[in-house]
Amino acid sequence: MIVNPAGFLFSPHKQWQQLSSLSTNQFSTAIIYPMLFALLPCYAWYYGVTEIGWSIGDHVEITRLTTDSALRLVAAFYCAMVFSLVAIGYAIHWMAETYGSESSISKGIAVASFSATPLFLAGLSGFSPLLWLDLSVSIVAVFWAVYLMYIGIPIVMRIPEERGFLYASAIIGVCMVILMALMGTSVILWDMGFMPVFVD
Repeated sequence: MIVNPAGFLFSPHKQWQQLSSLSTNQFSTAIIYPMLFALLPCYAWYYGVTEIGWSIGDHVEITRLTTDSALRLVAAFYCAMVFSLVAIGYAIHWMAETYGSESSISKGIAVASFSATPLFLAGLSGFSPLLWLDLSVSIVAVFWAVYLMYIGIPIVMRIPEERGFLYASAIIGVCMVILMALMGTSVILWDMGFMPVFVD
């Protein structure tokens, strides 16, 4: 499946229309998309926190993580992204019949993954770990990802916009539950040795 990530930023309706023309079987390669694109923010943040570093407030001292610590955190970050998209994709598939659509798990993962494109690209801000910059970029990316979900579900799932709005709203609710679960998991992992270790 050939996907143009920039299309989801500049011409999302056209991009979703192209995806909606695919058969259910053609969505089976969709799992490759999140697995590859999730590597982008992981590499950016690994490089940013180990090589560039950051400072808090007016302090000139640069803070960095050790490579081992950063690698553990980035590996957990990657697993969390892929797991989340698979879970959201499964929810899209599971709810499809309720909203009068036909789906498959791979199709659900495709919709979830392509909607997350702005988040993958926003992760590149990790090359420069500045709190104000990363937070600003992340907020814009989240809003754009939600927008993509709302316009993409009716098109790809081939249902009326009114029903698609309810469908997308239910999926956003699932996303919030997954976010809360990830926050709880991160606290548990912190106690299990995933605590960041800083360079002296």
